[in-house]
Amino acid sequence: MDDKSVIAAGGIEKVGLNDSFLKIKQPVAETITTPVPTHDVGVELIFNILTDPVKGVIGNLDEINAVGHRIAHGGKFTKSLELTPEVLTEWKKYEDLAPLHNPAHLKGINAVTAHLPKVKQVGVFDTSFHQTMPDYAYNYALPHDICEQYGIRRYGFHGTSHRYVLARAAELYGFRPEEKNVITCHIGNGASIAAIKQGRCIDTSMGLTPLEGLIMGTRTGDLDPSAVLFLQDKLGLSTHEVSNLLNKQSGMLGITGRFSDMREILAAAAQGDSQCQLAVNMYNYRIRKYVCAYAGIMGGVDYIIFTAGVGENQYEIRGGSMAGLEHMGIIIDPALNKANRSQEGTISTTDSRVTVCVIPTDEELLVASDTMDIVKA
Repeated sequence: MDDKSVIAAGGIEKVGLNDSFLKIKQPVAETITTPVPTHDVGVELIFNILTDPVKGVIGNLDEINAVGHRIAHGGKFTKSLELTPEVLTEWKKYEDLAPLHNPAHLKGINAVTAHLPKVKQVGVFDTSFHQTMPDYAYNYALPHDICEQYGIRRYGFHGTSHRYVLARAAELYGFRPEEKNVITCHIGNGASIAAIKQGRCIDTSMGLTPLEGLIMGTRTGDLDPSAVLFLQDKLGLSTHEVSNLLNKQSGMLGITGRFSDMREILAAAAQGDSQCQLAVNMYNYRIRKYVCAYAGIMGGVDYIIFTAGVGENQYEIRGGSMAGLEHMGIIIDPALNKANRSQEGTISTTDSRVTVCVIPTDEELLVASDTMDIVKA
């Protein structure tokens, strides 16, 4: 952590399935196909690779001082925390709010505990950055007692990424976050935008779950709830089937009927595919609408930051979503925008009142940094 260099990177995919595999990115790229029936087996495999005499980067597990976990839903936790028994007990109360994520996180935590029982673990919650939202921004217009009983409110997600790129932009451009208004755009297969006024998030596009907000790869984003009830009645869908429709069959995949990957959609749109062209226009419009709304509630914006897979790599989306905003002082330089592919840098013109930039996110570094700081403290 002295120079923040990465000595090993990788991950296991398809845990519990027959075609599971470990993909190593560093120090040497390699894919190892092997049965990984449980998270505990997966963690053991990772530890074995890290300490392997040939593939490994550490001599033994005693060299691991702490383990950090990026956790999707932290409920009302406002900061990263050591995962003590007391914290875990409180955190488990939010399991129903993230049934696809939090149980899997807990399996990972328990697996590490089984292998490294004396090593401290830290949770970095994707929701914590957004807990500075005022009550009028995070509340829903539902019966208050029901919301209180079940924890129904807007939590927001991708906070680890939003927090990282804000700090990195401040470092690169030499400003203090508490003196600027910033809009961070985490645009990937999952996508969200945050309004950060003077260093504090005051609104974000995702809500109770990651389904609200922008159009995403397979998620609807904002949708009239009556449309859900109508479809459930007409198609005879169970709640599980409705969730699957909204989360896995909609978004860009639903509009195009073929693609969820932005690269494929842009290529087809360029070839004249009308549904892909519609999808791109809808996608850009939703981003533009949120940017304008957030600039409005903050009384102006100084910096707009693009990050994540689409935000870092697809210049067409950056340019298309910012088109027509010259009246707000947002002017994109087409040459700079097109030349920037996953690099830190400005893509707005020198006379643009708003600095628009690209900053690749590094959530792993932020998790590691938070973990180190908390364990040292």
